[in-house]
Amino acid sequence: MAQNWDAVVVGGGPAGLMAAEQLLDAGFRVLLVEAKPSVGRKLLMAGKSGLNITKDEPDTAFQSAYGAAETWLHPMLDAFGPEQVQNWANDLGQEVFTGSSGRVFPKFMKASPLLRNWLHRLADKGLEIRTRWRWTGWQGAALRFNTPEGERTIEAPATVLALGGASWQRLGSDGQWAEILGAKGVTLAPFRPANMGFRRVWSDHMAKHFGAPVKPVRLSIGTQNVLGEMVVSGKGIEGSAVYALSAPMRDAVTPDGVTVTLDLTPDLELDDVAKRLSRPRGKASLTNHLRKTLGLSGVKTALLHEVGPLPKDPTELAALIKALPLPLTGPAPIDEAISTAGGVPASELSEGLMLNAQPGTFCAGEMLDWE
Repeated sequence: MAQNWDAVVVGGGPAGLMAAEQLLDAGFRVLLVEAKPSVGRKLLMAGKSGLNITKDEPDTAFQSAYGAAETWLHPMLDAFGPEQVQNWANDLGQEVFTGSSGRVFPKFMKASPLLRNWLHRLADKGLEIRTRWRWTGWQGAALRFNTPEGERTIEAPATVLALGGASWQRLGSDGQWAEILGAKGVTLAPFRPANMGFRRVWSDHMAKHFGAPVKPVRLSIGTQNVLGEMVVSGKGIEGSAVYALSAPMRDAVTPDGVTVTLDLTPDLELDDVAKRLSRPRGKASLTNHLRKTLGLSGVKTALLHEVGPLPKDPTELAALIKALPLPLTGPAPIDEAISTAGGVPASELSEGLMLNAQPGTFCAGEMLDWE
């Protein structure tokens, strides 16, 4: 193809679409290419659970959640933080609301209207999109693609790679770009699962509780803990509290797995739990006693029985309820993770996110090594 573009964006997820819009607004002619038959596929999948687009909290707290990457991401987060994300959604006709956890969602609770309006706006600005075009690297200075019409090459002054991580391969994030960049001398951080569930082989009595939320619960690993919701699944545990601690849980895994601690009564102090359990129970079963004194029932009681015979002493039982050990075998496979850690580290990029080893080529989104 003749050189008709000021910039080519490779990847049609949110990062690629956002990069394309910024380039269009700056007056550039932009072509976006996507390997799948349509763009925004992972965005649409995320929308099935409500589409949490940001978290409404002070900038200091918001940016600290990026951990070790906070420093180098600071300029980007300052320019496009929670307030700007909400304004962006509102400008697309998708009014948002903030839930009790501080997480922000479109009121429609789906991604499809937002994506549809976004694509209309991009088309009006002049964006051209080619789907079923898979980037395979460079041929000299040109980008090389496998397309339904055969191999094609394109030259452009600037390229933005927004190829995603390495999870949910069927939606397009297959991580195959790592080999291409590695061959160009880019040193990459290995991919690891992030925001994922953890595996456990449950006792048979847990089967009837699969899918049940455990809330409220305080989940702890080492010195870190989070108050929230956990879901028991046939494969193990998942849910917001698990995802919030998934990085330290993953990093603590040994050949024997990893053990987390559950506080099943996070709204009560240990002494209060022991005092309530010390009340006479008469002929009531332990299950009924737990329900009447602490409001424990269903999946929480089942989790208690996972540890084996429960102590009869109220003080010992209270201690177990406040710090229930739950052994896990390890994280879910990377392809089942919501996202991935690893990718292109800051050391391989300029401040403007251009690859040091490939001038004129920039990286965006989950390709970057932040978690």
